[in-house]
Amino acid sequence: MTELNKQKIFWHSRRGMLELDLLLVPFAREVFENLSTEDQWLYRDLLAEEDQDLWNWFLERMEPSDARFKPMIRQILAHKASKF
Repeated sequence: MTELNKQKIFWHSRRGMLELDLLLVPFAREVFENLSTEDQWLYRDLLAEEDQDLWNWFLERMEPSDARFKPMIRQILAHKASKF
């Protein structure tokens, strides 16, 4: 297994949608380092998904294509909620 490039992870957390940036960038900066290795890989896989799909999953309009993403989505949303 190759090593995760954390700099790339942070870069890929910046999306084409401001709404996603507001969710993913703070999560990548503040939480990513503390995730288990397995969850870091899962976050990387989540970032490979399309922006529209991500946005629909975060708004719970649709179910993720991969059920493994559900806990990560909940964790990202919980992180955002903790900031208010």
